[in-house]
Parts: sequence; structure tokens; C-alpha cells
Amino acid sequence: MKETSRLSDRSDADDLARDDELVTGEAVALDVRPASVILRAAGSIIDTIAYAALYLLILLAFFVAFGQSVDAALSQAVVIAALVFSLLIVPVLVETLTQGRSLGKLAIGARIVRDDGGAISLRHAFIRALTGVLEIVMTVGGLAATVALLNGRSKRLGDLMAGTYSQHERVPRNRAVARPLPEPLVAWSQTVDIARLPDRLSRRVAQYLRQSAHLTSLTRERLAQALAAEVTPFVSPLPDAPAEFFLIGVAAVRREREYTALLLERERLARLAPVLTGLPHGFPNR
Repeated sequence: MKETSRLSDRSDADDLARDDELVTGEAVALDVRPASVILRAAGSIIDTIAYAALYLLILLAFFVAFGQSVDAALSQAVVIAALVFSLLIVPVLVETLTQGRSLGKLAIGARIVRDDGGAISLRHAFIRALTGVLEIVMTVGGLAATVALLNGRSKRLGDLMAGTYSQHERVPRNRAVARPLPEPLVAWSQTVDIARLPDRLSRRVAQYLRQSAHLTSLTRERLAQALAAEVTPFVSPLPDAPAEFFLIGVAAVRREREYTALLLERERLARLAPVLTGLPHGFPNR
């Protein structure tokens, strides 16, 4: 039973860092945020209106130019060609040339990218546009919304087939203030030895400290104890403090020591600058 509880706590803590995390080929984890279903619906409406307006403009220009002199067969062919051009060819060209952006996506601050975070190609744009005719135009967005609601990244059917998703690029400005060292841990911070934490664990602790104010007291305490148990092997000696204070103290000490190390590195580089940039034997700098 205790083992199951620990696994549940570990799973809850992992969820703080796993949902919007993208690991690149160099094993670097990036925090990305998929666009929500509502944002995607707003962008699709804007794009659909724009393409429909283009379709109507093409028809208007054709019939104004040729009037009633065109037979019915040619008129029908022009209508079909204009429809294919506006709903299939133009979206493919726009997303390919702009690397996943369109008028609607620019409005909501999103971009279509591959599942690995890279830019889409002509193949991805064609699959998305072709399936978009079915799930957006023919079903008035009903199929796209249903599929998007059933997966974590709000993918529609075209995204599932092409291996893409809509990435929200308007990241809110980070106004979080670093939490200071708790007063009971000041003396402990002078002598504590903290080893280098694994990158994933360090990110999870940082995300917990940012989000702890928005958690319920029970969840907050449970996650703090789970993270503190993972951080404990890297800290010596251990303070007599609650789990959350312990995590705040570890983060504050690491932040202060890393800042001091960066200042020392900057001072050493400043002392070496004349040697690195100077010319030998007083040679003039031309």
C-alpha cells in the first residue's frame, strides 16, 4: 500500500514537468504549450472566412470579366477549380511558405509544427489541408472539434495523420519572484553541501515552487514530501524543517551559489580580456 502511494506521488510530481515537455535530439527538454481547442477553433474560423472570401472574389472577378457569355459547363468548371484552389492549394502554399503559420494562426499566436518541434513541409501541409476539407468544411468543424477534445495536444484528424500539432508561441511573461531562503534555514545554508541535481528533478522542483500557491493544501504537502524524498540523497546535512521549506532552501542555496560562480567567472574573464584581445609587442590595432 505504501509502495502504491509512493508511485502515485511520483506520478503526480512527474506530471508537473511532463505535459508540455519536448525533448530534442540533443536530449534537451523544452517547455512548449499546445494551443487549446478554443484557440484552434478561433484560428480555424478566421482561416475559413479568409479562404471563403478568396473563393467569392475569384468567382466575382470571373463573372464580372466574362458576364453571361460563358456557358454552363465552363461556369461549373470554374466554380470547382476556384473551390479547390481556395480550400486546398492556397492553404497548402500558405502553411508551407510560412512554416506553419496562416492568418488565423497569426491572430491566435500559434504555429503548426511537427511532433518533434520542427517546421512542417509540403507533405504535412497537404495532408492537413486535404483532411481539413472533410473535418472542417464538410462537417462545419464538428469532426475536428471532437477529435481535438479526445487528445492532450488538441490535435485534429489532419494533425494525427500528418504527425503535427498547433504550438502556442505567445508565452506569457514570467513574473514569478524567486522565493527567499526561510529564516530557520539561514544557519543551515552556510554549511550545507548540495550535489548537482539531475536536470529533470531540478525542473520538477522549480515547477512545484512556481505552482504550489495554486495547489490545494493536501496536494501541496504530498508533492512536497515526494520531491523532498528524491532531493534528500543530494543534500547533507538535512535540516529539521518541513518538506516545502526544505525544497525552498535547496533552491535558494543553489541559486545563490550558481550566481556567485557566474560572478567569479565573469571577473576571471575580465582579467584575461587584455591578454586574449591584446596584440603582441604593442602592434597597433588597425
